[in-house]
Amino acid sequence: MALEILKQRSSVRKFESLPVEREKLEQIMESARFAPTARNEQPWELVVVTAAEQLQKIADLTDYGKFIAEAPVCIGVFCRDVKYYLEDGCAMSTYILVAATALRLGCCWVAGDKKLYSEEIREILNVPEGYKLISLIALGYPAERLNREKRPAEQFVHWERF
Repeated sequence: MALEILKQRSSVRKFESLPVEREKLEQIMESARFAPTARNEQPWELVVVTAAEQLQKIADLTDYGKFIAEAPVCIGVFCRDVKYYLEDGCAMSTYILVAATALRLGCCWVAGDKKLYSEEIREILNVPEGYKLISLIALGYPAERLNREKRPAEQFVHWERF
């Protein structure tokens, strides 16, 4: 059930050294294409990286994504520079995370938008100008799962008024 999958999702930064099957990656992409998008613009483009040397280059550029080098897959989520690029790209990123969790894969979102390395990663991945890096999603079979405690809804949900 979808609600259970949402509760299971957590950030994974340690992966088994097993490749992720192409079929699973295609299932993730198929699910992600249904992400919400303002005005149905669908400005996203995804770059799926599995080559070790590319994963290392990406990891080396990031500030908090060094573990990408050890992940079997990294998905770069890019969006055309349209009015709601960030919202659309974040929705796409979230759908990727949830789909990966449903397939029992571990994943972690590494920031892209507004990061100093975003342009260099765009160039390394041969993404045309006019696209913004929204996220880098490390993906693979989890070597560990950290279940961090989440605040109960009654601590942050306000009905009718704050």
